[in-house]
Amino acid sequence: MDNKVAIAVNNVSKSFQLPHEKMDSVKSLFINPFNRNHRRFESQHALKNINFKINKGEFFGIVGRNGSGKSTLLKIIAGIYATTSGSIEKNGKLVPFIELGVGFNPELTGRENVYLNGALLGFTKKEVDANYESIVEFAELERFMDQKLKNYSSGMQVRLAFAVATKAEAEILLVDEVLAVGDADFQRKCFDYFRELKKNKTTVVFVTHDMSAVKEFCDRAVLIEESKLVAEGRPDRVADKYSRMFMDEEPVKAIEDGPQRWGSREISIVTVEVSPKKITNKALPLDLLLTIKAKDDIKNPMVGFSIKDATGQIIVATNTKLQHINTGLVKKGDILNVKFSLPNYFSDGKYTLDIAIEAEDASRVYDWWEEARKFTVYEDSPVPFLTSPDIKITTKLDHA
Repeated sequence: MDNKVAIAVNNVSKSFQLPHEKMDSVKSLFINPFNRNHRRFESQHALKNINFKINKGEFFGIVGRNGSGKSTLLKIIAGIYATTSGSIEKNGKLVPFIELGVGFNPELTGRENVYLNGALLGFTKKEVDANYESIVEFAELERFMDQKLKNYSSGMQVRLAFAVATKAEAEILLVDEVLAVGDADFQRKCFDYFRELKKNKTTVVFVTHDMSAVKEFCDRAVLIEESKLVAEGRPDRVADKYSRMFMDEEPVKAIEDGPQRWGSREISIVTVEVSPKKITNKALPLDLLLTIKAKDDIKNPMVGFSIKDATGQIIVATNTKLQHINTGLVKKGDILNVKFSLPNYFSDGKYTLDIAIEAEDASRVYDWWEEARKFTVYEDSPVPFLTSPDIKITTKLDHA
């Protein structure tokens, strides 16, 4: 293999044999339970004739829908699965960030699991000792390290496992959807870590559904669809082809509810709608439609929103006060409808919408709803980034 190549995937295919029992009756099963004449196997093809090379120092993306075979491919590269045919060649020390936290013991404390996981990654106790404080700081779990792992949330466990794994010295890293778990702060740390890897020319193989991350980090990418490699090359083109698959087959993307909400609720958000539900860069404008109901008389409540990208960075934010919109006196029982219309300048990717209602002077939070909605933009055609988007706000007050 060429010394400039980190990984060569050579005509790799992978099949799984799935057993099926075909019995004439339940009675026959009990009469002759050891009869294997009726056992049938179905061959499921996970990968078919996959070929590509990853150069040393490349940040390489593997994308595809659930069930396409991309995670199977990553596990073959990691050595977890064997190929049915074909071969994998690797040139360098490899560390997989796959199924983070495998090997953790729920009956041990967070502190003990750091040492356990470190040992599984090949660290000596002395090396874990030297890195322990920075691991805990990265995971932001200082107060929980002496609690048993079984009391951790799944997100806390992933943060701890990721923090340990970042200390592994590797020439090749395999990363499988680590960004799918964790809050915005954790995702920001992941992205900062990826930027450092890219700066240091570490070879990274990155499986993800986040096309914004593919475009930002990857030097090249491949698209796996129905077990076959259907696209390879520039990450923007591969990401666009992936997005078009969803636009063709999933015309309506459900808007998901979010869990984090607080406030005194003298006036509160009743409904939030993102329109259109099929969000592309040609769909202008993007409308945020809010229905708000008052339980008490509220003078000129301030209504605002912010939209964050997958890294947790705020892309756009404003409120009625900044836009010089007076919402007026909203009396008990009144319904206030607010619509924010803004140009859809978003790149394809996942976004979260935060909504807030505050007192006119911002001295009181009536209703603050983090991640009130999550939505995905499927890029149809590139639109220039707008540094000062022209946001329009309309309000309608229905009296009780």
